Amino acid sequence: MPCDGAEGDAVDREFMRVALRIAERGRGRTSPNPLVGAVIVSRAGVVVGSGHHRKAGGPHAEIFALEEAGGRARDATLYCTLEPCCHQGQTGPCAVPIAASGIRRLVIPLEDPDPRVAGRGIQYLRQRGVHVDVGVMRDEAAALNAPFFTSLRERRPHVTMKIAISRDGRIAAAAGRRTSVTGPSALLRVQRLRAEVDAVAIGSETALVDDPLLTVREVYRSRPFVRVVFDTRLRTSPTARLLSTLGSGPVWLITTRACAREETERARALEAAGATLVCLEQRDLRLALGELYARGIQSLLIEGGASLHRACWEAGIVDRVEIHQSTQPLGPGGVAWMMPADFDVERLSGVRRTTVGEDLVIEGTVRRP
Repeated sequence: MPCDGAEGDAVDREFMRVALRIAERGRGRTSPNPLVGAVIVSRAGVVVGSGHHRKAGGPHAEIFALEEAGGRARDATLYCTLEPCCHQGQTGPCAVPIAASGIRRLVIPLEDPDPRVAGRGIQYLRQRGVHVDVGVMRDEAAALNAPFFTSLRERRPHVTMKIAISRDGRIAAAAGRRTSVTGPSALLRVQRLRAEVDAVAIGSETALVDDPLLTVREVYRSRPFVRVVFDTRLRTSPTARLLSTLGSGPVWLITTRACAREETERARALEAAGATLVCLEQRDLRLALGELYARGIQSLLIEGGASLHRACWEAGIVDRVEIHQSTQPLGPGGVAWMMPADFDVERLSGVRRTTVGEDLVIEGTVRRP
């Protein structure tokens, strides 16, 4: 049964906002599971229990909230940012203890699209006398778990394209020259972005010119960090700095079977240095993303360079864009990013502009035709 006006009343929205904020505490730690927050509110309007999903394989948000509430859960309302599960996975089904607790009402934004759930949790609880309302803050809850929903729907990772450009739209001072475009505050934001995703990707040109580490620094990350290089010609050097930091996580080079056969010595040297070669039948970004998904990658941050950005944008596989723009120009000799005819911020929805240190961050979700 949907809530009145599909969005619920002001009280429902207030407590759902609390649940959404609590869910954020698990960001970067729960994949492949979604972010989930739960709040239990007594009939007097008092929060008596709350919790969030902390890591994959651990207890779900509803369980933490029920444990805190104890007997006070009886006749209370449970606000949860996603439909409770009803299947046995790494943990037991949440719908069972919810029904047993005496919860009177459940408020959720939307169903869990996981085919193992997909409305069954709602059905289970309704059959046991729990009043279930669906629809409160649906859009906000969907945005919270965009990688989870995208990966289930598209069978590929949710892709964020991150770009650092100068005021005049350049990404480097000159071709082949490593250039630091933005300031320390924006760089720290990049570290946080990396900490939240399953993998980060660059093209082979960036691997050669910038020779980056692509590690997560200055912020906490609880899981190994996969670094991906799209390298159909196996140009990455076996002495690349990426391969000196395998303790931070694996390095996957996406290439083709044909290239691996033609460049046998190079392939062996890279594997000896610790790289994992992901060999595709042909050069195809969608095929590559499908392979990443099959290997457990649900969210992917593409950092560069311009050729990879352009290819991903033209292939229609970018879901979110984050532009870090410096206040300083690099001049006409600098390397341009995509032309206005290729990329336009008007293609984005929900655009936000934020000042981060001395730089401007522009972010938004890609509009689909």
